[in-house]
Amino acid sequence: MQIISTHKNTDFDALASMVAATILYPGSIPVIPKAVNPNVRDFLSIHKDVFKMYRTNEIDFAEVESLIVVDINSWNRLDLPDKLREKKGLEIILWDHHSDDGDINPSWKCVDEIGANITLMVRMLKEKKKVLTPIQATLFLAGIYEDTGNLSFLSTKAEDAHAAAFLLEHKADLNIVGKFLRPAYGEKQKNVLFQMLQSAARTRIKGYSISFSKLDINGHISGLSLVVNMYRQILNVDAAFGIFENKDSGKCIIIGRSNVDALDIGVIMRSIGGGGHAGAGSAMLKSVNSDKVEEMIRNLIEGDQRTSVQISDLMSFPVVAVSSDTKIKDVGSILKEKGCTGLPVVDDGRLVGIISRRDFRKIRKKSQEKAPVKAFMSTNVTTIDPEKSPIQAARLMIKHDIGRLPVVENGRIIGIVTRSDAMVYLYDLLPE
Repeated sequence: MQIISTHKNTDFDALASMVAATILYPGSIPVIPKAVNPNVRDFLSIHKDVFKMYRTNEIDFAEVESLIVVDINSWNRLDLPDKLREKKGLEIILWDHHSDDGDINPSWKCVDEIGANITLMVRMLKEKKKVLTPIQATLFLAGIYEDTGNLSFLSTKAEDAHAAAFLLEHKADLNIVGKFLRPAYGEKQKNVLFQMLQSAARTRIKGYSISFSKLDINGHISGLSLVVNMYRQILNVDAAFGIFENKDSGKCIIIGRSNVDALDIGVIMRSIGGGGHAGAGSAMLKSVNSDKVEEMIRNLIEGDQRTSVQISDLMSFPVVAVSSDTKIKDVGSILKEKGCTGLPVVDDGRLVGIISRRDFRKIRKKSQEKAPVKAFMSTNVTTIDPEKSPIQAARLMIKHDIGRLPVVENGRIIGIVTRSDAMVYLYDLLPE
């Protein structure tokens, strides 16, 4: 089985890319996330008979042999089970118009920084001389217009305009595009904008005019990205960031908008666990301190949009490790002597496993203490790159319920970062 997936809070570019993938890969099944943008939900409710979408509970993931990912290069932004990520032999085909720095390792990819992801796929549709229906052309045009701001965003490329012209030649309907792309701006959005403007302040960071707005919200409010964009335009700043805390759910939405190409919002948002492109991006965090979020974004801008503190700054080295032939009894002695809860297992400088105190529960007989550590170690090891941020390390530890992450560079272990290391830096960002 071959399935197609995209990011949560699916927008028109993502939906269009999924439909384009069904044309390029006949027989593939589009599996849409539970969370989709309101405009996309309205569009699908009318066109449900034209664009058949499946939900995750309708898919037997044990039968999935090939995964097509569109408009995203991040596992945690996909609405898919973890077991699929860990499936051996899974073919992954990736289409993405963001920078090539995600954590999905595809078998084949088409990655090009361009205004809209559907533009990349229209390129292939044209090459293969695929025939499009007017409805398909209309959806694809909506994807381009949405992600390029009707071809006005700084991330827009000439190819986006050529793709739009191609779709208009195939009878894309601008009236329908305009209807579904019309942003929702009602009383709730007006109140949020008013509150943001009441406390509006400008600051300069590395020569850019920036504004941060931190606001508590209750319940779900759609159209916050529109509000942040209007806020930036009214204040006439290079970039604006809205930090919206929902105390009831414990979630925090961070939305950024920029009209300066060099101030890449997508890079900033990816650094804190979200995504986006040069002019726009967002992230969602849980149980965060909004002041700390603002500080992190400031540090990212001041530090050329890389975190001021990286894993390489926190990690311990040299690494205390054991080889896979070390007797389990000797490992126990090392753990007790060093006062640690786990050790990496390394052969010839390369990480082959992790042995932790919980693995010792597998020992049932006294004679097993003479067995080599490779008989009890965990080989499915979660690692992290040295340039990643502390929050990315904390996310991995929480997700996989582990207390340490080997730091790996070019296939070799260069350090180790523990939960305590991350908390020293993030103590006021994550819950106790």
